[in-house]
Amino acid sequence: MNTNLARLAVGETGRITAIGSTGAMKRRLMDMGLLPGAEVLVEKVAPLGDPIEVRVRSYYLSLRKKEAEGIMVEVKS
Repeated sequence: MNTNLARLAVGETGRITAIGSTGAMKRRLMDMGLLPGAEVLVEKVAPLGDPIEVRVRSYYLSLRKKEAEGIMVEVKS
């Protein structure tokens, strides 16, 4: 099942399939390790849903909800 990163619940894991951002934002996300094929685990979500803390590769990364909505993932079951 494909969805965006913002829709994953805490504890869910997904594999990045595409990054919908463009330009400098896309490059910045890719520099932080958010590359197609990378696995991400949602660790925490703030009470109002923004920001979202994910674990990618071997570190933790906080993303704004708007940024996470542009990252497509395949949910791992």
